[in-house]
Amino acid sequence: MRETTPVRGRLRPAPVRPAGWWFDAVLLAALVGLTAALAAGMLFGIDRAVADWADAHRPTAARWIAIVLNYLGQGTPLTLIAAGLAVLLAVRLRSVRPLLVPVTAFVLTLLTIGPLKVWTARPAPSASSKEPFLPAERTLPLFQDDLPVRFAQSYPSGHVANAIVWYGVIALLLAPLLAGLGRAMPRALVLVVRIVPPAVVLGTTTYLGWHWLTDSVAGLLLGLLLDRLLHRVPWDDLPLPGPLRNWGGPFTTWP
Repeated sequence: MRETTPVRGRLRPAPVRPAGWWFDAVLLAALVGLTAALAAGMLFGIDRAVADWADAHRPTAARWIAIVLNYLGQGTPLTLIAAGLAVLLAVRLRSVRPLLVPVTAFVLTLLTIGPLKVWTARPAPSASSKEPFLPAERTLPLFQDDLPVRFAQSYPSGHVANAIVWYGVIALLLAPLLAGLGRAMPRALVLVVRIVPPAVVLGTTTYLGWHWLTDSVAGLLLGLLLDRLLHRVPWDDLPLPGPLRNWGGPFTTWP
């Protein structure tokens, strides 16, 4: 007789807060609406006012403190930290599932943040004070495709979006690692890890004039949307190819 294989139940998204897809729709609509408003030449006054205020209130000491704090949003170190935690958890559990999280996050951010920056083609506030030395009024609009790509990648803020995504991944991986050591990850610590660094990055990247305020808000909206997508994935139930099934133990519900 031919051996039958068990039928896998339908995958269900993992729960997120707030529950339901309505909040995802709100985030997406807000991002689209913000982009459309900027494309129509709206909100430039707010961006200009915030950038001018920051320029007038940036003493040397505050500038250097902001630069140091802004490293909390560096994508490459965050990716390496998340990958390291995933490897530790994978070795400890002898499961490939933890590795799926940073890989998916990397692919998701690669396919969204960078292409959006290139498509919207917006210079940073500093583009008027250093190369390419644009007139101040020309640093605000989107879709300046005549500029070299390296001078027009301000919208949305990759630092902010990356910080939200990668600190969410780090929190997701830290919880089972601490559980394996007999220590529960306090809810307060989860909130600190997921909220404080992105908030600091949003504030510093705007204060330093590296992004317009609306760039940072767009990064916030995109980051939250990507974070919710990642946390909806039922990592412990994803089907694995045959050779990896013996290395498919759960990790989000471990130990």
